[in-house]
Amino acid sequence: MSSSLGTRLAPPPGAGFFAHRSVAELAADLRSGRVTARELTETALAEAARWQTVINAFTTLDDGARRAADEADRELATGRDRGPLHGIPIAIKDLIDVRGLPTTAGSRHFAGHVAERDADCVRRLRAAGAVVLGKTATHEIALGPTGDRAAAGPTRNPYEPGRMSGGSSSGSAAAVAAGVVPLALGTDTGGSIRIPAALCGVVGLKPTHGAVSPDGVLPLAPSLDTVGPLARTAADCRLLWTVLSGTTPSLESGRLVEVAPEEIPHAGELRAAYAVIQGSEAFAVHAERFRDAPELFGDEVRDRLRAGSEVRGWEYVRARDLRDRVRDDVRKLFQDNAFLILPTVPMTAPPVDARTCDLGDVRTALLSLTSPWSVLGLPALSIPAGLAGDLPTGLQLVGPPGSEHRLLTLAETL
Repeated sequence: MSSSLGTRLAPPPGAGFFAHRSVAELAADLRSGRVTARELTETALAEAARWQTVINAFTTLDDGARRAADEADRELATGRDRGPLHGIPIAIKDLIDVRGLPTTAGSRHFAGHVAERDADCVRRLRAAGAVVLGKTATHEIALGPTGDRAAAGPTRNPYEPGRMSGGSSSGSAAAVAAGVVPLALGTDTGGSIRIPAALCGVVGLKPTHGAVSPDGVLPLAPSLDTVGPLARTAADCRLLWTVLSGTTPSLESGRLVEVAPEEIPHAGELRAAYAVIQGSEAFAVHAERFRDAPELFGDEVRDRLRAGSEVRGWEYVRARDLRDRVRDDVRKLFQDNAFLILPTVPMTAPPVDARTCDLGDVRTALLSLTSPWSVLGLPALSIPAGLAGDLPTGLQLVGPPGSEHRLLTLAETL
């Protein structure tokens, strides 16, 4: 690898303005008058347009972004400071409702759907003064770790556009990596924040299940789904996580326990349980759409939904029971403030549309090291771990429930 553990990677060639400035630096510039929120927003809009034909990260830009930026400037001028995200542009995954903007979930099934209100997580961001720039691409209905199946086409990797971004939070990771925005929201069901974060060389946090309200977020598998932040650094990720969660940083420290992929406790059983739980719940969410207009789904997603429909009730119950039995065994690993450290994914970004690799099925391989922690509902953080050739690699830190701030502290230390 060409850089040391946890360091900020060199951005991809041609990366935009926000690849070179931390959120703390932007906040200081705003308060000193060196820059305005309107100027930051105009820069982000220009970068989004410049990169769109290369990586296809956005599904729509918000016409209200300039008005929101102007309001942020007026508030700062009159002494109202909403905190470190005040005036900072942010992108939102197109699975999450933003008032007045389409929520298409990357699927023709949702063409023309416009959100009537903000999701709870978006309301939190607006209350903190963040400026919503627009909606970012997702793998169709978030059902895929590759990010290259959506009604609007694949999202591509900023480091090498012939490679996939990872999914399903494909556009959010790609937009942050390309320096279009400093922050973005994604969702993670089995790795959908962590996988694209690793493949695109950014930081992505899957929180403890239930730590962020799912209100206003189109579900995929409700017992697994989470909303979480993506950023270029752990420090920036923490600022966004603090707003999302309403929690404050912890001063506790932890120790690392390195885990080889083959040593993940009950790994095979947990991966099998993930496939059953996710498949069954995803079909339950989309059953009527699958029945009434299956042709509106892409071939790959339609096949995966069909497989979910074939999960039998007793298989689903047993998978849920396994999760409960294994949970206590795995949590013993986190005694004495220990955290687990292992790769996020076992490869660099495969080519767009690739479905086989040296490890077998691409989708199975991408999910292999992330899905067990999703089944258990544990927080997990992917951080950049250097370049292999010209492509990013990711390292995953896993902790006990509620340890997000300690994970981020550890990441900052690394």
